[in-house]
Amino acid sequence: MNQRRLWVAATIIAVIIVGGFVISVPHTTRDIIPPSDEKQAALIIPVVSLRDSYQKGQHTLSGSLEVPTVCTTIVAAAYLRGASTSPESIEVALTVSSDTGVCLQLPTTVSFSTTLAAPAELPITVTVNGVTASTTRS
Repeated sequence: MNQRRLWVAATIIAVIIVGGFVISVPHTTRDIIPPSDEKQAALIIPVVSLRDSYQKGQHTLSGSLEVPTVCTTIVAAAYLRGASTSPESIEVALTVSSDTGVCLQLPTTVSFSTTLAAPAELPITVTVNGVTASTTRS
């Protein structure tokens, strides 16, 4: 009779341990793997304030962009799109670096400027890290 009670107690304890493990595994998996921020970042279209000053065949493209921290930097480059003899447009490619250190999480506006020799009336597009941005002209 004593042996039977031990087996029943051991079986109950085993069922509780296995049941607790089965119930807790999905919660642990959700806690370890955070939701992907890349999907959310892809949905956000950056807004760039852009100014174009044209003098003697030279475009000076400058503007600003709101970035997530004060430690974030922007590198700007301008390219002609289309054939070199008859370009179709100007593309301003902005590369926004992600900060790697401890930084104040305060959105701030960062300015950029680049120059390019091109015809006067070409349309201008802006990309931020490869994503086409919405532009406001000033």
